[in-house]
This record gives sequence, structure tokens and C-alpha cells, in this order.
Amino acid sequence: MRKRTKMITILLAMNMVTMLFTTACGKDTGNHNATSTSTTASPNVSPSGNVDTKTPAELTMAFPIFGAMPKDMNLIQNEVNKITKAKINATVKLLPISFGNWNQQTNLMMSSNDKLDVMLILGGYVSQVAKGQLTSLDDLIMKYGKGISSLLDPTYLNAPKIDGKIYGIASIRDLAKNYGFTMRKDIVDKYNIDISKMKTLDDVESVLKIIKEKEPNLTPIAPGGNGNTFLQVYEPVDNLVDGFGVLPDYDNNMKVVNYQETPEYAALIKKFRSWYTAGYVLKDAATSQTSTIDLVKSGKLFGYMAPMKPGFDAQESRSTTFQMVTAQLLEPIATTGTITNVMWGIPRNTTNPERAMMLLNLLYTDKELINLLDWGIEGKHYVKVSDNMIDFPQGVDAKSSGYYMELGWMFGNQFLSYVFKGDDPDIWKKTAEFNKSAKKSKALGYNFNAEPVKTEITAVTNVVNQYQKGIETGTLDPDKALPDYLTKLKSAGIDKIIAEKQKQLDAWAKTNK
Repeated sequence: MRKRTKMITILLAMNMVTMLFTTACGKDTGNHNATSTSTTASPNVSPSGNVDTKTPAELTMAFPIFGAMPKDMNLIQNEVNKITKAKINATVKLLPISFGNWNQQTNLMMSSNDKLDVMLILGGYVSQVAKGQLTSLDDLIMKYGKGISSLLDPTYLNAPKIDGKIYGIASIRDLAKNYGFTMRKDIVDKYNIDISKMKTLDDVESVLKIIKEKEPNLTPIAPGGNGNTFLQVYEPVDNLVDGFGVLPDYDNNMKVVNYQETPEYAALIKKFRSWYTAGYVLKDAATSQTSTIDLVKSGKLFGYMAPMKPGFDAQESRSTTFQMVTAQLLEPIATTGTITNVMWGIPRNTTNPERAMMLLNLLYTDKELINLLDWGIEGKHYVKVSDNMIDFPQGVDAKSSGYYMELGWMFGNQFLSYVFKGDDPDIWKKTAEFNKSAKKSKALGYNFNAEPVKTEITAVTNVVNQYQKGIETGTLDPDKALPDYLTKLKSAGIDKIIAEKQKQLDAWAKTNK
């Protein structure tokens, strides 16, 4: 993807959706490494098992879009069908849906049994499986998705398993997260700040002090923008998707705890409070809906916390119009959530699951199809600068292009995508290594079914919405607010949720040693 920031905003928004749906968690490492090594399509993958592909098929493929509808979407669909007709004898109706309407419209389609053959899964995965809305994919992958299974590391392929079955396939992209601090390089250079020595929040604090004293017109730090908190963009725990019961340090001997009750949480929010009272933090951090990108671009902000990945500093530099540099604060980590937050599935509504899996297989193995969906039509929406690098055609830019969505992280195998001019030519190799070397949460592959405690989930969500932003941005005094927060969490049923989560985790661990 060309701008990681857009994906971060989307996924943090999905995190809030997930609090209500409580999605899946999972991953384990295996022998294959397409998420870890391969960046090319698998050769000569046969699309069919025993299914007769002589009969034409019509497939509907739904996915969200996060801005205006591209005016050339129909042109893209026509080109997609030239590929799919030739390779699997199927025509594909692309069904882009505005992100704001995504959950409502796809749920309505699935419950109304509308035609829907392939869809992106962006939230509510466990709930969708529990409702019987998704098709089990194991046999289909074995017969018609061999390209997928050869490319996707078994750890990542098996991460979405629920009761031993796969219902979603993660897109091949950055499948881990790496938290750190992103800063304007001109200011870093101006004060000879050695970012190689920035390893902890204390190190960050010493830099914030310099900025506050010497750059009075710059806010030193903001959490991830759009109203997010520091602990949504700096996670030293596996939040087991919803944060209602977590695994500290991604292990904790598999004991689920209420994070807000831990000494570690108290220490962190006290630190953020000290930053806030010292004037280091954006004053309206708890309520601001302005992105950190826009704050930097407007010359108001020095830096921000964010989940990162290879090439992040270059992408943020392009977005902010300032050269940005980064300091890693937590080692890369893979959790179920980092894998299952963007997946593809086949709804129960499909009348042709075999051909639907063949289409999915193409999304992971066919470079021509991937770049058509990612970038559009060569010569019209992009031109090649070299074999694997592209740029806009002369006279075309992001605003004027008839097809420019920056959704490479979504469409199947991003490692087959061309690299846009200005990005690191080796970005996909580095991302593959990032995935391979990331630390794995001990609960990777665990999927929490919230159905037994759905009433408590709703009540706790309401309490979190009341307190989280104020406390985790430093806006509220934790000495006063935290006791009230804990009391209300208890009353809302947090302990019952944790007990249920622990029970399910223990059962999962017995069969996943």
C-alpha cells in the first residue's frame, strides 16, 4: 500500500466495530513463506479440481471503498472479466460499497440471501461464522486454492481457524505490527537528536521536552489521530481483539487479565498524564478528529505514535509533505488480530463455491489481475517506470485519476503489486522478512466467541467509550478517573467476560500446543 496511514485509520475504526462483533485471533509458524519469502506468483497453478469449467459462471465480489467511487470502475470490471473469463470461465461483477455502509449492507445481503460469492471480511468474523454466514474453506483451498496454500505461510493460513475450520483467508501484506514514534526530520536534525538511542517512552519524553522548550509553535506529540488514544497505537499486550481481557507481553502464561487493573496500565496512563500536564500532548487529543498527517502537514505537530512496518517513514513523508523519521519502541509482533483484520471469504449465499475459490486463487497468484485491481489500466491510470515500478501518466495525479484507491493491502497478494515511484523497490522483500521475523503472540490462532457474554460486551463497551479516550490521552487525571473507570467496568461485567475468554483460551490451548 502506498499510504500506510489510510490503512491505520481504517483498521483502528474497525477496532471499534470489532468491540461489538468481537472478531477472530490467530497465527502460528510453518514451513512455507509466501508471507515470509515469495513475492512472485506460483507457476502453472491449475484453477480447477474436478469441477467442469466449461459452463460459464457469474460471480459477485464485494469490497469496501474509503472515498468517492472511482469513475472508471466499470472499465476496471471489463478488464477483470477478460482475465477471469480466459482463466476460470467466469465473469465478475465488482460490488464496491462505501465503508460507512459496509457492515449494514453486507449483513443485509447475507441475511437476505442476495447473490454474493466473494467478499472482504473486515470485522465481525467470529460473529459471521457463528451465524453460519461464511463457507468453510478447507476443502475448497485443497482443491481449487493451491496457489493460496503454497504462498501463504501455514501460520497465517491457519490463524483464522474456528473449531478447526478456516472461514477466511488473510490478504498477503504486513501481517505484524511494529509500534514506534514518527518525527519531522528537519526538527530532529536541527537539535541533533539521535533517534538510534530512542528505545523507550522515557527516551521519547526527553525529546518531547526539547521540542516543548525550543519549538513553542509545535505540539510535541499526538496519539494516532482521528480521536485515537496512545494505547491504541502503542500496545505492549495482546488485546485478544477487543481489549476486554488481555495477555500482557503477548504471553503472561496464557492468563487473561483486566488490563486496566494492572500496574503496567496505571504506570502508562500516569506517564501520558505527565506529558499532557507538561504541555507535550495535543490539547484536544481526546476529542480531535484531525489526522496526525494533517496536523504535521499544517506545521502544528512534531510527531506521533503509530503502528509501523517497512517503508513507513517514506510513506509518511509523502503524506505529510515533510521528511519523516521513525524510532521503533516495541519489537514487531503478530497476533490473530493483525492477521484476521483483513481477509477474504466466501459467503454461504454463493451458488458456486468452487468457482468462487478459483477467483480467490487468482487474487493471490495472478499478477496481471492484482495490478489491475490495485492500480488500474496501464497507460490510462499508470505507466511503467521499470519492470516493477510505476508512476502516474503525464498530466494525471491522485485527484484526477479515474481509478486510484490505494487498496493494495486489501486485494489478495500485495507482494505481486507494482511499487509506486518513490517507494523502496525492495519493499515487498522487506515486508516478507518483517512477517517472518516478527514475534508471535502465544495466543496466535485463538478466536474468542463473544456470544455467551454479548450483554456484558455491550455494557463494557459503553463504559470504555466513556473513559478510554480521556484517560489514555492524558486528558483526565488517572488518580481520580481510574478508580471510577474500574468500578464501572466491574459493574458492567468485565470479570464475566474475562472468565469466559479464559475458559475458551484454555480449551484452545489444549488442542494447539
